[in-house]
Amino acid sequence: MIIQLKKNTIFIDQFKLKCSVGKGGIKIKNKEGDNITPKGTFNMDCLYYRTDKISYFKSKLKLKIIKKNMGWCNDSNSKNYNRLIKISKNTRYSYEKLYRKDCKYDFIIPISYNFKKPIKGKGSAIFFHLTKNYKPTAGCIALKKNDFLVMLNLLNKRTKVKIC
Repeated sequence: MIIQLKKNTIFIDQFKLKCSVGKGGIKIKNKEGDNITPKGTFNMDCLYYRTDKISYFKSKLKLKIIKKNMGWCNDSNSKNYNRLIKISKNTRYSYEKLYRKDCKYDFIIPISYNFKKPIKGKGSAIFFHLTKNYKPTAGCIALKKNDFLVMLNLLNKRTKVKIC
């Protein structure tokens, strides 16, 4: 299955779900921090979620529980660039903390942008995540929780997202 994202709408089967995208719009992504949602067709990684904030949901994606020490490396000087990392007091590279006080990362699905053999500085941490207000993101795709749950029911491990 391929879902499509055009402007601020995700199309899945008969559903149209409102979302927000990067402040820089949907374009060919050139560098880390450009606030662009990357144009292209991507696989979806597993679903990361918070057990302390989420009570029940259905998903055919592989599941991973978000723990307090989890981060996503966005430092192009690191060998772990654009990868899940375990964070500690000694972590010296920059990262996106996955365990947050707000609800933004209660659910996240990384897309496979710049995953295999990541090109350093080309962009990292492109996720589907939650929003309360549809404000533009730093390049991610954000949905309200109810729409995210609808989307989860329709995805499987072979689903791709086409961002155009």
